[in-house]
Amino acid sequence: MRVSALAILAPMIAVSPASANALIEPHMHIVPQDNAPEVALTLDACMGAADMRIIGALIDNAIPATIFATRRWLVHNPKVAQLLVSHADLFEIEDHGAEHVPAVIGAQKPYGINPAGTANGVFGEVIGGAQAVTAVTGVAPTLFRGATALYTQDAIDLIATMGFKVGGFSLNGDLGASASEAKTRTRIASAVSGDIIIAHVNQPTHPAGAGVVDGVLALKAQGFKFVRLEDVAETND
Repeated sequence: MRVSALAILAPMIAVSPASANALIEPHMHIVPQDNAPEVALTLDACMGAADMRIIGALIDNAIPATIFATRRWLVHNPKVAQLLVSHADLFEIEDHGAEHVPAVIGAQKPYGINPAGTANGVFGEVIGGAQAVTAVTGVAPTLFRGATALYTQDAIDLIATMGFKVGGFSLNGDLGASASEAKTRTRIASAVSGDIIIAHVNQPTHPAGAGVVDGVLALKAQGFKFVRLEDVAETND
């Protein structure tokens, strides 16, 4: 209901130009609920394939995670998407957009990637991803993380008016899946209680994926509890 209602409102969006806006990377922590140290593992599924090294390890070790999936990734990986849905006790699937376009109003290009550019562009990216997640899971997402995790303030404000909270993080685990296996392991294993870890689950040929598994298992061995974002409160830095 919420998605269809928002889609009707799209033509009425009006946001002031953002050419002078600085790009913002929202940082966020969870509020631990237990005596044991707690972290939230979040994995971006941007486009392309699925890294079954990570997904398999999470299932085998009963480690929950929040997956931010694009429409492109869900369409390209229907069997994996259904596997995630079949393990709803472990995986929360949230909105990573329709086409993996940065939620930036204006001409700035985060990491050289063309942005949505306009308010209507951001709206379409958010709603397109949300509709895809709802179609696959039967559950409307409440969190949105844009491509590159960089935004303009007016885009953040628009996303909020649409009923979504931006999915921030506090620890970049794999540097966009570009880090080595060893570096990724070290970064993730260095997490402290309250961290929200970001990594990627769509690069099965990159060494970083193995490092994600190693780092997560290292935290588990240290006694860390893993939680999904939907199960805890978050605080902005």
